Amino acid sequence: MQTYKGSCHCGHISFEVEGDMEKVIECNCSMCQRKGAKMWFVPEPAFRLLTPEENLATYTFNTHRIKHHFCPDCGIHAFGQARDREGKPMVSINVRCLEDVDIEALPVHRFDGRSL
Repeated sequence: MQTYKGSCHCGHISFEVEGDMEKVIECNCSMCQRKGAKMWFVPEPAFRLLTPEENLATYTFNTHRIKHHFCPDCGIHAFGQARDREGKPMVSINVRCLEDVDIEALPVHRFDGRSL
């Protein structure tokens, strides 16, 4: 298991996440398509926010089940929070915000969020 460090562009939001990144997900919903993120989903206990929650701006839409967190200063979408189908808290990490990750080497699963 590896620990990754991540942040927004300006560093106002920083975090650590632990796990084995085997693939990333690209979603085509109206939000994900626009932000261009590649997401890695981890159980909430694997995520640790290193900056105060007050540093986050949050956006929800549609069913309001996903909290899309971004930096109010630089605008970068760093991560989101929701629950999986079994009700377990999950965090979706924007792997483009992680240090030392070869994003192009990761297998990509394309998720059809537009059809939900």
